[in-house]
Amino acid sequence: MVMVKVAPSILSADFSRLGDEIKRLEREGADWIHIDVMDGVFVPNITIGQSVVKSLRPFTALPFDVHLMITKPERYVKEFADAGADYITFHQEACGCIPSVLDDIHSFGKKAGLSINPETPFNTIEPYMDKIDLLLIMTVHPGFGGQAFMSECLPKVAEARRLVDENGCCMEISVDGGINYNTGKTAVSTGASVLAAGSAIFKAPDMKMEISRWHDL
Repeated sequence: MVMVKVAPSILSADFSRLGDEIKRLEREGADWIHIDVMDGVFVPNITIGQSVVKSLRPFTALPFDVHLMITKPERYVKEFADAGADYITFHQEACGCIPSVLDDIHSFGKKAGLSINPETPFNTIEPYMDKIDLLLIMTVHPGFGGQAFMSECLPKVAEARRLVDENGCCMEISVDGGINYNTGKTAVSTGASVLAAGSAIFKAPDMKMEISRWHDL
């Protein structure tokens, strides 16, 4: 049985009090903290960088799942590793040297993640499966929160789960985009083990109860 991990995205947090929001997420039962890093080039939005990640690290012992939506992510692996990331995830579409970046992330003692956009075929990441600790399947087009879940991405989740189960590996399968209780339930039943979500968690009337419900999916 897959144990569901809930990774709230601080993109939906109150940026004027991020430290308090991080502590709140830990208190209410989150498993990971999902941190979206956008450069305004790979995606049409700009968020935060390594200095903010570093400033947030003292507020919790929860794993930081740092999602790099940036061009040439290889330039910043060391900076985010030093800032306190536990998982460093970059996009297949943003990098021409995937194996070396995965190796670089591991060389800093971090977990390596690879993400694919909705239009990217699953077979483009299959050659790297033995090096990936986290596969992040985007279920919206990356760049902005609050988009509708794209169910057409679910076959990728199913295929990833099949390969993980057949090969007995411990790679996490995460979905990110349009995740709420109902879409999360569908994703988990398809094979996801990590749910990255923003507004559905932060806007819940009772965050602790909402996270608990997701753990029971």
